[in-house]
Formats: sequence, structure tokens, C-alpha cells
Amino acid sequence: MDRDRGREVGRVEHGGSDDPDVLDLSANINPRTPMGVEEVYRNALEDARRYPAEPPDAYREAAAGYVDCDPEAVVPTPGGLAAIRLAIDLAVEPGESVLIPSPSFSSYAREVRLQGAEPSFVSHEEILAADPAAHSLAIVCNPNNPTGTLYPREDLRTFARRCRETDTHLLVDEAFLGFTEQASLAGTPGVTVARSLTKLFGLPGIRAGFAVATGEMREAMVAARRPWNVSVPALATGRHCMRQTGFVETTRDRVREERARLRHGLDDRFAIRPSDAPFVLIDAGGPGVERVLETAADHSVAVRDARTFRGLDNHVRVAVRDSAATDRTVEVFADV
Repeated sequence: MDRDRGREVGRVEHGGSDDPDVLDLSANINPRTPMGVEEVYRNALEDARRYPAEPPDAYREAAAGYVDCDPEAVVPTPGGLAAIRLAIDLAVEPGESVLIPSPSFSSYAREVRLQGAEPSFVSHEEILAADPAAHSLAIVCNPNNPTGTLYPREDLRTFARRCRETDTHLLVDEAFLGFTEQASLAGTPGVTVARSLTKLFGLPGIRAGFAVATGEMREAMVAARRPWNVSVPALATGRHCMRQTGFVETTRDRVREERARLRHGLDDRFAIRPSDAPFVLIDAGGPGVERVLETAADHSVAVRDARTFRGLDNHVRVAVRDSAATDRTVEVFADV
């Protein structure tokens, strides 16, 4: 990354409302957090009078147990996006090409451009069938944001093998995989996995996540990672959250049930994509996006304008939260 590119590459839009009086369905954040989080965070404040352990082995062990990999392969980061940036920074050189699904998380293309590389977009439905040979890096979001597409694990493993054969590194963003029953690709040769604790555990302000890599990429990421890059309270809270298996199972069940209720309440008037994620992508239909956004605002509800995603021109994305949020969403769309 250089200064000129940093000035030229714009910011990307994300969901999230700061208004406490608004039901925020624009960001895909669990409305609940695991029991004991506040106590763990408070107890860590005394330890925050010292630098974090370096390397933070206890956090790495918790993350390894969470995704079933070798603790040595875990690279702690302040959130999933930091893991994505580190992987892209180390995998591509200026002028190279990166295979990116579309529509998908807009920050992929931004991070690639910041490194002076060029995004090469392919439909998210065709990404695993694409030829990686001409690209230094391929990126897959699983489940994909904003469509909610969950790729079969064996198809991902096959694509990873093809990437290894062409010496193309594979970055798999698993920010929403914890909402599903599918096992992580963490530890797969030639693959870097990026994980976030933001969404599943409802703690976007903690900024805790990690990458998992093997071989030379793991060595490079471990060496390039800034020391003390995750705070003591974030490390402690992250360790606690990743061990709450009951909370994860309960969350999966609730999201699955509310997603089905949401589809049932809306699909008589709006086209909704099948989703395995804690959000659904909705075609705004004849009323259009502006009318949906205006009506939602009238109900003090924020939904995501999905026109900010490449290739979408008449869609909104709605987070799946709890029964009360589902009822409000159905009310909003009934009033459009």
C-alpha cells in the first residue's frame, strides 16, 4: 500500500445505526451475548494495566478449539477485517489479479485496490467453478454476504485443491459460518481462513478475530502481525465466547427459526433469496428500494440498502435477530 492509493481508494459503506431508538436490522449482529461476558471484560481491566501476552497463546488455543485446528496456525487480529487485510497484503503484489465473488462483501475489492492489485469479479454462484490460474489470490465468502449462500464443504475443498495446483492462494471469509453447522476450512493447506467474533457473539465493539493459515503464509502472517494488536479485554472476552458451545447452538436454532418465520411473512409479496446466514436478501419489487427504506424509517427500523453491493440494483438486506424483530420486519414490509 502506498500513500497515493490510500488517498484514491474510497471508503465502502457498511450497515449499522448509532440511533438507540432505531431497531437496527442493517447490520448482521446477534442481539444477544453469552452469559458472563460483562464479568469477564471487567475482570480483564486490571490485567490491562500490562501489555497483552505476546504471543497470546491462551487466545490461540481457544480459537483452535473453536475451529478445530492447530493453535500454532492461529494468528490473532482485531476483528475479521484485519485478518482479511493482512492476508491480502501478504498474498498479492501491485498489478496482480485477485478473483472476487459478486455480489459480496465490498471491502474485498477495496483492500485489493489498496495493494495496487486488480479485482477480477465473477458471479458468486460461479466462483467455485472459476479458473484460478490467472490470479494470485482467490476470495470466497462462506456463507456469502449479502446473498446468504452456503457453499458445500466438499466443493470448497475441491476449489482449494485447484488453487494449490495453480499456486493461487485462497482466502475464505467465514465471518458468518458460526451460524451454520458446517465445519471450518481452517488448517487446509494453501488456505487462509478469516474469522470474526463480531457477529455471532454480538460484540462488534470488542474487535476480536483471527486468521488461520499454514505453511509459508502462516510464517509470514505470524511475522507481519503487529505485537499487542488485540487488547487484553478483547483477548479475555474472545476466549470466553469461543468456549460457549451452548450459546452457539441456541443461536443457530433461533436464527434458523426466525429466518423461516421471516420468509413465511414476506414471500407472498417479495422475492427472498434462500439463505443460511443471519440475514436475508430481498428484492424490493415494484415499490423499489427507496420506498422500502422510507417505510422502514417510518417504523423506526433500519434495513440495509443493498444497492451498495456490486450487481444489485433493487434489493435490501435484512438481519435475522429474534421474534420481536421478525414481527417488526413483517409489519414494515406489509406497510410498503
